[in-house]
Amino acid sequence: MAMPQNSTGENGFCFIQTLDFSRPSPPPGEAGRTFDAPSGREPCGTPLSNGTASSSVPSPSDSCAEPLCSTTPGEEETQFGEGIKYVSAEGEELACGWGGFTPGCLQLFNTSKGILFFLCVASFLQGMTVNGFINTVITSIERRFDLRSYQSGLIASSYDIAACICLTFVSYFGGNGHKPRWLGWGVLVMGLGSLLFALPHFTTGRYEARSVAEVGVCGGNQSLPCAQAASSLSGYRFVFMLGQFLHGMGATPLYTLGVTYLDENVKTNYSPVYIAVFYTAAILGPAAGYLVGGMFLNIYTEIGREIDITPENTLWVGAWWIGFLGAGAASLLISIPILGYPQRLPGSQRYIVMRVSEAHQLKDGSHKKASDPDFGKTVKDLPRSVLLLLKNPTFIFLCLAGATEATLIAGMSTFGPKFLESQFSLSASEAATFFGYLVVPAGGGGTFLGGFLVNKFKLRCSGIIKLCLLCTVSSLLAIFIFFIHCPNMPMAGVTQMYEGSALPGGHLNLTAACNAECGCLQETYSPVCGSDDIMYYSPCHAGCKKVSENLRNGKKVYHECSCIEKTLLPGPGDAEAGKCTSSCAKRLLLLFFMFVVILFTFLSSIPALTATLRCVSDRQRSFALGIQWIVVRTLGGIPGPIAFGSMIDKSCLLWQDQCGEQGSCYIYQNSAMSRYTLIAGLVYKVLGTTFFIVACLLYKPPPPESAPGSSDTSENGNGDLQEYKPSLPAEEDI
Repeated sequence: MAMPQNSTGENGFCFIQTLDFSRPSPPPGEAGRTFDAPSGREPCGTPLSNGTASSSVPSPSDSCAEPLCSTTPGEEETQFGEGIKYVSAEGEELACGWGGFTPGCLQLFNTSKGILFFLCVASFLQGMTVNGFINTVITSIERRFDLRSYQSGLIASSYDIAACICLTFVSYFGGNGHKPRWLGWGVLVMGLGSLLFALPHFTTGRYEARSVAEVGVCGGNQSLPCAQAASSLSGYRFVFMLGQFLHGMGATPLYTLGVTYLDENVKTNYSPVYIAVFYTAAILGPAAGYLVGGMFLNIYTEIGREIDITPENTLWVGAWWIGFLGAGAASLLISIPILGYPQRLPGSQRYIVMRVSEAHQLKDGSHKKASDPDFGKTVKDLPRSVLLLLKNPTFIFLCLAGATEATLIAGMSTFGPKFLESQFSLSASEAATFFGYLVVPAGGGGTFLGGFLVNKFKLRCSGIIKLCLLCTVSSLLAIFIFFIHCPNMPMAGVTQMYEGSALPGGHLNLTAACNAECGCLQETYSPVCGSDDIMYYSPCHAGCKKVSENLRNGKKVYHECSCIEKTLLPGPGDAEAGKCTSSCAKRLLLLFFMFVVILFTFLSSIPALTATLRCVSDRQRSFALGIQWIVVRTLGGIPGPIAFGSMIDKSCLLWQDQCGEQGSCYIYQNSAMSRYTLIAGLVYKVLGTTFFIVACLLYKPPPPESAPGSSDTSENGNGDLQEYKPSLPAEEDI
């Protein structure tokens, strides 16, 4: 029977194509699903599009999104051949709006590009908040609330803990439900989490940074009551963890249901590009978070209050909370349009006839169960859905490979700015800005380039896995750069003795003959850089007696420092507030290879995601992404920051001392930090390479005859619908 079908070319115009559907005999075992048409008329129906029925509700693309042929309500489900299923029309609402409010102007956005824009904004805000602002302000929060690195790592991991708890529920039921509503409510919850994260700033007292001018110089008032120094502010880490928990709950639908919603509503060949654009926005978000967060850290946390210390001072705490307020408000606003989108976009039903299954073929043929349109709609199918995925070795090893990559990404994104801060002797804001400059081109460019390569070369599933393997091997080779490191800036009493000799056993010795009469307190940490290019714990520990201000840069300058010798003239030298500037000759080399590691790590992200979507059946895509994210977060995202934080704590040289209580770390040993980073990088990169190799070897593609159409559409878009040629009877047992 010849049936005219409206389709849309790439230029947006409608044209007529003809589909010839012959009536093959049903394969054995499916006789119960055949439909005997009433006499005098041919069986026909509306093609199933992702488990939903088409609609007769007017929309801007109705003329280009008509069903293949009309049916009467109540018709039973029909199946032709082996791949194309039809359901009756149920009058589904496809207009964009909220309830009965569906104005015509909103329908301009009721397209795949429209939802892509709003999802990109949501992923940008999520990335900027969770992977940008939080990682940027870690050092400031540790300083403000007296936290250690493993505690801040636990705050970062709370996001992944929440995601693991919610993923199964959201991906299973949301995958068969109204995806835009799940997405919209998720973005709203994410916004509430950002507002909660900023709350401790408004519920604590003012931050009191003891002025160096008051307590720092030799012979000054060195009293620092322990009741004031020690505090219980570390209890606020639970508020930060709850805010991160809400972030994790809200972002759960975004990277599972959001990806499958895009994949379902565009052509198969264009899906990697759409997903790459979506993930590129998610990568640019952290980059913007590092840059904007670094700018906010140059503003004192108590806005409007006069303070005589500068951002270079280690007692400085920037306005870490501003970014969370802005991102929270923006998330609440962007959730409104997302909530207005329909369950599927107008015209999306035409893509079902051109989709080709690349699902891994199980030996017992149980993968065919997932093709049933009623599969996965109830809780009783949940164990079977999990079992089908667990029996798919390609999917399992792709999940494990993703977990190894996620461990490095989570660890380095959390402590990357701290790594640069220590290696190059930078302030917290400078380190965050530096790291942002690395992530913008490397992370964002790598993510988009990965999706572009898959689309450009029209790679099938096995080719995509090989591309991931190539990227992982490349980043594995580049990670050997961590064999080198920048030396610590010399610091009297910490890295060397005051007279220049090495410290015995690595123990601190901040007291020397030149400052013995000053009565310096270890609680007052405010490093200064002497004219001899050696750092000192504080102006007092350098023996400085007078202070003035450098009119050129606004920094304080200390004079008559008895521990510092003038280079040319005899007598005490001077010191300037802040760390000494690092003149590390290996800086450019280290930054370049860090760029390469980030580039190739993110270059494999979209291909790996595309391979995951293609190696499972269509109806399991949302659930498969949910299970993958559980594995990735449980094995990678959660332990990553905690493990990296613990390793970085081991490389600490100088801990904050609050009347006998250990606080945050002031100075790290650069060589130990690089060594631990190298060990972790090698272990996880080798594991990732192994998992991609096994996934590639075990992948079993479906035979060409099993596909109901061809994915090779014409370049000008006129091949949206292809003629379906049913399998010959001799091939139906394949």
